[in-house]
Amino acid sequence: MPLEPLLPLFHRLNREHFDGQLTRESRPLVDVRWSDGRLTRTAGLYRRGRLADGRDLCEIVLSRPLLEPLPRQATLGTLCHEMIHAWVDRVLAVQEVHGPRFRTRMEQINRAQDDFQVSLRHRYPLPVAASRWIARCPRCDSRTPYQRRRQGLACRHCCERLHGGRWDASCLLVFEPNTA
Repeated sequence: MPLEPLLPLFHRLNREHFDGQLTRESRPLVDVRWSDGRLTRTAGLYRRGRLADGRDLCEIVLSRPLLEPLPRQATLGTLCHEMIHAWVDRVLAVQEVHGPRFRTRMEQINRAQDDFQVSLRHRYPLPVAASRWIARCPRCDSRTPYQRRRQGLACRHCCERLHGGRWDASCLLVFEPNTA
C-alpha cells in the first residue's frame, strides 16, 4: 500500500484514544515521520533525548521498508503502539517500556475499536532483499532475514514450544549469507 502522511493519522488516533493529550495548542508533543529506508528490523520506534547540537529530540519513526507493502492496519497499529510509548513518557512522565501503564492503554485501545490491533511485538515480514544474512533455525528450519550476524540468538518459536520459553542452545540460529 502506498505510504500516507502520518500527521493526520497521528491527530486522529490522538483524538480517539488519547483524549488529545499528545498535543499542546494543536501541535504534537512528538515529531512523527517515515524512516529514510534504513529502519528495517523494527516497524517503528519512539525516542527521546538530545541531539549533538543540544536541541531536544522527541520523535516517532515508522519503518518505510517494513510497512509500505503491508495493509493500512499495520501502519495504524504500529503508530498507535509508538504513541502509547510517547503518552507514557510525555503525559504520565513515567519511565517504562512495556510496563503496566503501557499494557493497560494498549488493551483499552484494542477493546475500543476493530480497525487495527496494537501488540507488544510485530510479526511483520522483513524485506529479505535488504538483509545481508538469513538466520536459520536448525530445529524448525524457519528463516529470518538480518542485517548483521548476532551471537547467541535462538529461535523464539522453538524455545517456547520445546523449552517452556527458556533459551536453549539446541535452538541457536545459524547465520548464512543472503544470496537473494
